[in-house]
Amino acid sequence: MRQVFLVSACLAGGLLLSACDKDDTATVDRAFQDVNVVDETDLNDVMLSAADPNEAVSYFSRALEGNANRIDLQRGMAKSLVRAKRNTEAVAAWKKVNTLDGATNDDQVDLADALIRNSDWDAAEAALDEVPPTHETFKRYRLEAMVADSNQEWKKADSFYEIAVSLTTRPAGVMNNWGYSKLTRGDFAGAERLFGEAIRQDQSLFTAKNNLVLARGAQRNYTLPVIPMGQIERAQLLHTMALAAIKQGDVATGEGLLREAVSTHPQHFEEAVRSLRALESA
Repeated sequence: MRQVFLVSACLAGGLLLSACDKDDTATVDRAFQDVNVVDETDLNDVMLSAADPNEAVSYFSRALEGNANRIDLQRGMAKSLVRAKRNTEAVAAWKKVNTLDGATNDDQVDLADALIRNSDWDAAEAALDEVPPTHETFKRYRLEAMVADSNQEWKKADSFYEIAVSLTTRPAGVMNNWGYSKLTRGDFAGAERLFGEAIRQDQSLFTAKNNLVLARGAQRNYTLPVIPMGQIERAQLLHTMALAAIKQGDVATGEGLLREAVSTHPQHFEEAVRSLRALESA
């Protein structure tokens, strides 16, 4: 009897250990699955920020094999295509995102952004029209302003730019865009003011500095503005101002500014030298 009892006990113990082993294995598997999810999320973020854009496209393309309905991976693919400047493919990718469960208003705005990058302004406007007016974000209003600019709807553009500026803590870029809008419609004083505000917000924004010089040149003001600039920047801005003066018909002033640009640049300033030679030969 004791032997039967011992055998039964051993069998019961073996079954118990076996059950424990299965439970432990399942627990370990779940733990590794959780770790893998965290690692994958981290890797996705790295690919969207630090990786080469085309490498990121390849990564998300591989990740989507067998996971075509994973909206996080589809978003990653779409964003990577935008970063890689593969705009036609980016439009198709964002359209795919917007067909999936879990798509948001931000995804629709990103589709409009991709369409603008692809110069499809009418489709971008239609995409933005599908976004409810209650979705008030900086990116949405910045794109609305750009679409209004393309339609030469200046009052709407000004209104949208103003809202966009109020919705960000870093308004320099949108102020520069707004200033360029003013410049293209001939409001040179308004453009000069906005470019100056953009530079005050971000002193490293050379595009705004260059645009500021263009706005002043359009008003026949050929003195450089008092703004932070390095020696190379100063030479480049003098070159821009020289070309603006020549365009206005003030050729002698333009020639003098070109010579000053050449002498200011710490290295050989090929572009300014070429402009000066062309002017002299003419």
